[in-house]
Amino acid sequence: MKIKLLVIVSFFVMLCITAQQKTINLADYVNTLQGTNSKHELTRGNTYPTTALPFGMHTWTPQTGNNGDGWKYQYFKETIRGFQQAHQCSSWSNDYAVFSLMPVTGKLTLNENDRATRFSHENEIAKPYYYKVLLDNGITTEIAPTERGAHLRFQFPKGKDAFLVLDGYTGLSEVRIDVKKHRITGYVNNGRGMQRFDGNFKNYFIIQFDKPFNIQGIWDNTSNEKWDDKLYGEGKGIGAYLKFKQGQKIQAKIASSYISIAQAELNLTSELGTHKNLEKTKELAKKAWNKQLNKIVVEGGTKEQFKTFYSCFFRASLFSRKFYELNDNGEPYYYSPYDGKIHKGYMYTDTGFWDTFRGQFPLNALMEPTMHGRYVAALLEAYEQCGWLPSWSFPTEAGSMIGNHAISLLADAWAKDLKTFDPQKALDAYFHEATNKGPWGPANGRDGWKEYFTLGYVPYPEVREATAKTLEYAYDDFCGYALAKMTNNKFYQNIFSQQMYNYKNVFDPKVGFMRGKQKDGKWVPNFDPYEWGGPFTEGNAWHYLWSVFQDPKGLIDLMGGEENFNKKLDSVFTVPNTVHVGTYGGKIHEMTEMEMANMGQYAHGNQPIQHMPYLYNYSGQPWKAQYKIREIMEKLYNSSENGYPGDEDQGQTSSWYVLSAMGFYSVCPGTNEYVIGSPVFEKTTINLENGKKFVINAKGNSTTNVYIQSAELNKTNYTRNYITYQNLVAGGTLNLEMSAAPNTSRGTGKEDYPYSLSNE
Repeated sequence: MKIKLLVIVSFFVMLCITAQQKTINLADYVNTLQGTNSKHELTRGNTYPTTALPFGMHTWTPQTGNNGDGWKYQYFKETIRGFQQAHQCSSWSNDYAVFSLMPVTGKLTLNENDRATRFSHENEIAKPYYYKVLLDNGITTEIAPTERGAHLRFQFPKGKDAFLVLDGYTGLSEVRIDVKKHRITGYVNNGRGMQRFDGNFKNYFIIQFDKPFNIQGIWDNTSNEKWDDKLYGEGKGIGAYLKFKQGQKIQAKIASSYISIAQAELNLTSELGTHKNLEKTKELAKKAWNKQLNKIVVEGGTKEQFKTFYSCFFRASLFSRKFYELNDNGEPYYYSPYDGKIHKGYMYTDTGFWDTFRGQFPLNALMEPTMHGRYVAALLEAYEQCGWLPSWSFPTEAGSMIGNHAISLLADAWAKDLKTFDPQKALDAYFHEATNKGPWGPANGRDGWKEYFTLGYVPYPEVREATAKTLEYAYDDFCGYALAKMTNNKFYQNIFSQQMYNYKNVFDPKVGFMRGKQKDGKWVPNFDPYEWGGPFTEGNAWHYLWSVFQDPKGLIDLMGGEENFNKKLDSVFTVPNTVHVGTYGGKIHEMTEMEMANMGQYAHGNQPIQHMPYLYNYSGQPWKAQYKIREIMEKLYNSSENGYPGDEDQGQTSSWYVLSAMGFYSVCPGTNEYVIGSPVFEKTTINLENGKKFVINAKGNSTTNVYIQSAELNKTNYTRNYITYQNLVAGGTLNLEMSAAPNTSRGTGKEDYPYSLSNE
């Protein structure tokens, strides 16, 4: 009997341990203030303290900046003027579909500058699932998120009048006050580019209060005029104000919809209907984040590395955002920002592919394959509705930056067996993209597409940023070629195979760099590798030399072989961090960030060079990649308000860290390979969506033991400098022996090199 009891107790203990392993509390290691100490001149992330669910449609944040200011929360600011529903993915692109609430005490104060109230970071809690701040005037505000709404609570001080101000932000808004139901309904229509396809875009909202209000009215934030007891208003910047009984806790349940006020009501009921208090919403949000963050469990390393990893993984898990909603039957449908109609199915938004094709989407492909499969299928839905593949969704097609990187996502998904779309339709869409110039921005269609096809490069100065565009078009054409080859489409395979080596046409062996080329075939004179802009995008020749993701072997050959190639890689980190402002005419923040990093011409704060340290794996010196990648992570990232070396950019800079800290990175999306670096932690467990686990053990790992001495994949000696997507999702174990001294013979065989087009 005692033996049976012991067995039962032991079994119960094991169940408890297993349960604990499945639900480690990781959400509390996240600091959502990471990267918020940013300004126009110097970026430490350009983030704001986002309170949201993973990939949630709406997010919430305190607001320190003026309405319409892209820098909506800056750590060094001392006052808060509102608590916003937000969607911003970049300070430079601002925000859309915004409204805010601000509690006011004593005297009704409507104007955003006048109502701004001092606060201290010591009285602030900023977690993914919960935000709380005690303002200096004694009001406490709390926020807990849902996917399409939030639960807010305001504690007003006793003995003073209590008001709540709804601000309609910068565009058209409508407000209806229902005194009997204690609620406000309405919509906002604001943000750049929202009139592009359909002027009827609206974010419908419902705000349900748990307490009655005894005074109410409408106000206009453009004139600060107010109308007491008026219950309806519509116009630019129309908002509302309410007065509550003194000293109360006021709860507000909020939900929004892009479809209708009826759908907003359904979102409110389904996500917040049964939550009597904020604690329940907070509990469920924390559970959702712990489920998300437990998809990657790291062990070992320092506490700061642990906090940095999960803060970055949090940020990477916000993008791209859901833009679909669920009807009465739980079926997905969405308002299309492209054609203004309602469609069945899934839609996502708020990402710029120039940033995110590199790491954020390859991370999603690994960790969120179902969602990512829906995402790439939705790209073709967007194409049908818009007439163009998206390049920067916000939430419409903005056409920002350069390149046609939707094809990168499509080819990459197919290479990783996420075959959720018609490849013929994808290739047709890309061919249209590559042979036309769209009406919005440089990345909608192709700037200089005729010259690119006829000359083999984009000429400068006829086309801005022409050399950068040539390089990225060549990579995109490789992706078109790769998708055509994988799907046995000989027609498109032949077309794109003719352009994917065009990078060679802008390499000048005399100077050893990519450079601008004129329409007559002559090089643009007065070449300066330290000069920013001109034929390059947010960078210089040192940065764009390496933008040959598809063919490092071809680049090595152009540069005279591996020895020269490795010397050039080395020199990126050893030459002075000189900046010549070039066509920018003055310093942009990326220049300042490169100078601050003090790693020569390595400019990790911007995307074009982020893959470059991994290129040592293609040239017989993988140990140098291991060292540099660890140095970059240790030196340029942390979990604080100064946590990033530049713009975070819709999860990309965070995804670089998450992937690199696990020990690999996606140098060439469109293939199934992740190139190996050096993991930060002694053990990393990837809990895959298919129920399998992939474990990376790094025995002896430390801040000094950064070099891989040997490796075994599933107990078999492994010398490859890459691992495939299929290796990872099959589950298994990668055992690494780490050391303070490099192993200069491992990974040096040609068969160990990652993919290069020239090796086909």
